[in-house]
Amino acid sequence: MRTAGVMPEPAHPTQQTIEPLVIDFRDRAALTKHFQRFAPDAIVSCISSRHGGIRDAWRVDYEANRNLLHAALTSGLKHFTLLSAICVQKPLLAFQHAKLKFEQELIASGLKHSIVRPTAFFKSLSGQVNRVKSGKAFFLFGDGQLTRCKPIAEQDLASYMCNTLEDESLQGVLPIGGPGEAISPLEQAQLLFDCAKKPLRLRRIPAAVPKQISRLLAVPGRWSSSWRDKAEFARIAHYYATESMLLWDEQHQRYDAEATPSFGSNLLQDSYRRQLAGADSQELGAQAVFSRP
Repeated sequence: MRTAGVMPEPAHPTQQTIEPLVIDFRDRAALTKHFQRFAPDAIVSCISSRHGGIRDAWRVDYEANRNLLHAALTSGLKHFTLLSAICVQKPLLAFQHAKLKFEQELIASGLKHSIVRPTAFFKSLSGQVNRVKSGKAFFLFGDGQLTRCKPIAEQDLASYMCNTLEDESLQGVLPIGGPGEAISPLEQAQLLFDCAKKPLRLRRIPAAVPKQISRLLAVPGRWSSSWRDKAEFARIAHYYATESMLLWDEQHQRYDAEATPSFGSNLLQDSYRRQLAGADSQELGAQAVFSRP
């Protein structure tokens, strides 16, 4: 597992350049060597498994971050900002348990830290843009009202994470969503069709279907890691079909949209309009990276 990163390299007493590095996060000794060389003041870790498979979740979400933390502790690091996820507050999946275990180790390390738990990204709510653009129906689980979220733009999330490095109040566990009211999948569909200036077309799938599929796949999964991952992907689908990405109120056993903090100014409908106009995901990703303060 190799990950590209950047470290400051002094070039002049009053100037700095950026030196890109490619680091194997499985190699704790190499990580420690790089950290002792550069002695960074802070880390912003966005390490995350790509698909949420069981083995990858533990290798990436947990072990890679653990190695990063170990190297950081040898270098006099002052602050560690971690990109986590709001869904770890109700952990049922491998990647959630892996993220949560590293969160606990980061807290126990005694290092000053910010654990950022965002709600849904704009990107995660954009998977059906091309379907709608081409005149196809929008897929919904159940009636489309089972869950809600407060989606946040990648550039707003990047700004918020940068703020954790300077704002002393932004420490500890930090759930964060985007501006505006919480939105359901049905409302997402209506918003997308409105932006596309097309009549609403829906195709409903029973919310229990992914769970049933996961049970079927679990049988061959007893002997095959590949099939175990397939069963896990189905469980992930069921989770997102039935659980909101909002702050969980443990006392009342419900999600609380009002208590979920908001940040930023970018709106989901503006992202939809850009995508419908032809901005692809790579372009939108570049906007998110290069619009940070």
